[in-house]
Amino acid sequence: MNGQELQLLTEKISREWFGRPFLHKATFNTRLKTTGGRYILQSHDIEVNKKYFEVYGQEELEGIIKHELCHYHLHLEGKGYRHRDKDFRELLRAVKAPRHCTPLTGAGVKSSARLLMYRCNDCRFVYTRKRKMDTMRYVCGRCKGSITLVKEESAE
Repeated sequence: MNGQELQLLTEKISREWFGRPFLHKATFNTRLKTTGGRYILQSHDIEVNKKYFEVYGQEELEGIIKHELCHYHLHLEGKGYRHRDKDFRELLRAVKAPRHCTPLTGAGVKSSARLLMYRCNDCRFVYTRKRKMDTMRYVCGRCKGSITLVKEESAE
């Protein structure tokens, strides 16, 4: 799918599900990493993560477009367009749009998660963490013994 096809699909979904035209640009943004798409308030454009289409296909892409069109139409109407707003949640339900997209995991997707393993020097209890901790500042929660970093590894 190219940018022109995305634009046409967005316009079609807007007409069919919302009964209103989409008058701005819909583009793929390859720099998006943690989100399926975004609605830009200043320009009213929609950007979509192409990786979601490549990994999950047309149905996931249409869900992302519906979600972003909810932001778009509510913002232009002057209603609550944020995730926490009642208007937004109701419109999501009405057009059967997902509140969150499926997380990108698995083949072809880099995971930046890492696992750090710490061990208490006294009771030998092992702590697994994603974030680094200061072993000089913290002690074991079970026996108040000192803690040392045992192993750091990637969580892939």
